[in-house]
Amino acid sequence: MEPISGKTPSAYEFPLLIKHILKAPIDYRRDQEIVYRDSKRFSYREFHERVARLATALTELGIKKGDTVAVMDWDSNRYLECYFAIPMIGAVMHMINMRLAPEQLIYTIDHAEDQLILVHRDFVPLIQSIKGRIAGVKRFVLMNDWEANRPPAQGIEFAGEYEELLAKAAPMEEYPDFDENTRATTFYTTGTTGLPKAVFYTHRQLVLHTMGATATLASIRSGPGFHGEDVYMPITPMFHVHAWGIPYVATFLGVKQVYPGKYVPDMLNSLIEKEKVTFSHCVPTILAMLLKDPSAKGMDWSKWKVVIGGAALPKALAAMALGMGIDIFAGYGMSETCPFVSIDRLTREDLSRSHEEQLEKRTRTGTAIGLMYLRVIDPKGNDVKRDNKSSGEIVLRAPWLTMGYYKDAKNSEKLWEGGWMHTQDVAVMNDDRSVRITDRLKDVVKVGGEWLSSLEMEDILASQGEIEEVAVIGLADEKWGEIPLACVVQRAGAELTAHKVMEHVKGYVDRGVLPREAILLRVQFVDAIDKTSVGKTDKLALKAKYASAKG
Repeated sequence: MEPISGKTPSAYEFPLLIKHILKAPIDYRRDQEIVYRDSKRFSYREFHERVARLATALTELGIKKGDTVAVMDWDSNRYLECYFAIPMIGAVMHMINMRLAPEQLIYTIDHAEDQLILVHRDFVPLIQSIKGRIAGVKRFVLMNDWEANRPPAQGIEFAGEYEELLAKAAPMEEYPDFDENTRATTFYTTGTTGLPKAVFYTHRQLVLHTMGATATLASIRSGPGFHGEDVYMPITPMFHVHAWGIPYVATFLGVKQVYPGKYVPDMLNSLIEKEKVTFSHCVPTILAMLLKDPSAKGMDWSKWKVVIGGAALPKALAAMALGMGIDIFAGYGMSETCPFVSIDRLTREDLSRSHEEQLEKRTRTGTAIGLMYLRVIDPKGNDVKRDNKSSGEIVLRAPWLTMGYYKDAKNSEKLWEGGWMHTQDVAVMNDDRSVRITDRLKDVVKVGGEWLSSLEMEDILASQGEIEEVAVIGLADEKWGEIPLACVVQRAGAELTAHKVMEHVKGYVDRGVLPREAILLRVQFVDAIDKTSVGKTDKLALKAKYASAKG
């Protein structure tokens, strides 16, 4: 980096480090609450001290700048403390996905070069099963919930228990300064072929993402904004893209935060009601689960704003949520984008529009947030027409996009081919530069040379009253190349037939909403739709399972 022209020798060059996110709420919101399930409450003042004690405890366990500390926990105040303490001492936080298959779990622990794992006792059996194959891990720390009379965890020699280590450690008085481009976090992508890929972020990227997301959400005056008077509860796992980065935003704003632990529908609904939660984010399947749980009966949802991401927001689900009073809207991002790319912005004018017009806007993936450059390009790299019909791949530039996959030069170059991040997401754009994702490149059904959007077909099929859940995949076909297959879960008590499903689709073809190639659809009734470890539809698994389906 070239020196700043005219800089006086005594001037402090302020590095963009995660520790600075924590300063603001301690200055003006120190008595605000952070809640864990129905068991513990902490003020921001107490949270700040716990972070400082954890930083000391980690250094006393031998963790130094550049070391990797892994975390295996449910969504908790402890996880939030790790979000800060681990990178603030210059170490790297590895957010372990506990739902990975054992072989993938072993690979990620070895690849990340974890030296220490903080593990919730619920996951101790999992660690026991692979312990002999993760020789690089030097120490383990046990995380217990505040539950009486639980027997001690067996089979692993722990360096200590989390709460006991914090109680013994003196709070760290000052955190070091270092290069803002120091790696702060890493985690692994899922749902792809081959080995998981290691996405990583620097302090600078996480601070800039926090500022960008804060400014964007705070700028939404009408509808689903996020501000200092909100009450926040994530319903996206904290191991997945820093829970979309919103815990950093929430901490920076000093809002009340609620962490639900393991996702249990009645506990989540209870916390939403009891703690007066106003802002959450999740994938569509989780929201559907909460709304249909018996504990949802009689709840007042009118103060709850929910960002849906990770998968397309179906209009049927959006309509159900709106009908229950939920302020629902879509956002877009991915593991490699930290993750915010775009978000739907509702104006007062939008809120005065018809129900159908609102649904159309709320289910789009919106416009790019500040500092994000978003293009939709054809295979030759040219921008497609902004006519809401011409489709292409989304490519991006922003200061917080991962700069590559850790220790994977080949896939990193493929990701950044031509100096733009290639998302593999297919989308259309309208004249307002609002984006609507129509598919993943790998999920587009290529029928006789034409692209058929699986997401658009799923949205239309989901509007059929007897369908509980649906996923559309491409089947190999000798004549057409591929034809669409709908994997359909019926509602309880329904008496659906393939003919009824096809008649529903044909109505949309006749009206010109779906292309005529949709008539080639086949239907497979299934008991459940396969999901990835983060709750997305696992189309790879569905293709493997139903590759020879005849309908």
